[in-house]
Order: sequence, then C-alpha cells, then structure tokens
Amino acid sequence: MFIRGTLYTDGGARGNPGPAGIGVVLRWTDDHGQHEQAYKEYIGATTNNVAEYRALCKGFALAKGKGATHVECFLDSELVVKQLNREYRVKDKELQALFLQVWNCASAFTRCVFRHIPREENSQADALVNEAIDDALKN
Repeated sequence: MFIRGTLYTDGGARGNPGPAGIGVVLRWTDDHGQHEQAYKEYIGATTNNVAEYRALCKGFALAKGKGATHVECFLDSELVVKQLNREYRVKDKELQALFLQVWNCASAFTRCVFRHIPREENSQADALVNEAIDDALKN
C-alpha cells in the first residue's frame, strides 16, 4: 500500500547551545482519509542544528509507525536541507553522526525528499518547539 507522508519539522535552542526542543507535524493519507499528528519534546541543552536533526529523526519514526512509504520533508533550516541534499558537507563531528542516522532512516522509505521552506511556512512545528521549551523551563 502506498502511504504518502508529509513532515514539517523544526528544532531550536534558546542560546546556541541552550535549552532546546523539537517539533514535528506529520500529515498522511491512507485508505481512511487524511490525518495529522503533532509531536513536541524538550531535548535538554544543545545547539539549533542538533535539534533540527533530532526533530527529523523523530519525524521519520512517526512516519514509519504510520506505514508511510513516501515522505516529503519540509524544514526551515537551509543548512540541514543542503547537507541532506548533498550540496554542503557536514564538517561538525556531532552533526556527522546525526546526518548518518537521518540518512539511514530516510533510506527505509521508497521515496524521501528534503525541501527548505521559509520559517513562516513552518509555524506549527516552530510553535511546538517553543511550547516544549516553555513547558520544561516552567518546572
């Protein structure tokens, strides 16, 4: 069965590094119609780029769990998109490990593409990032 998933992911840190969170919005269509799942998580102190990669990893896990075979990923991080599309090299050692993890997860899908979008078009995932950080900092 062909299930197409659309992922909107975002990761952010307040300070770089600083308290960080991830946000994922997964939309998919199957035999029962169209669906949406949102996810947010506080991930501790890290950098923006690490958070971006971790958000994508979580998004892939959610998409796989729904049986997606084709995934289109939308991120507002131009750096991460260009790294995943092999336009930029990944020089940072920590990001190299996350790049490989994302690359391996992406290979599990029949088709996977990465697209850069402006932050305004990723507002739902961005809001989830901020909610996750705010919730963690309240406690």
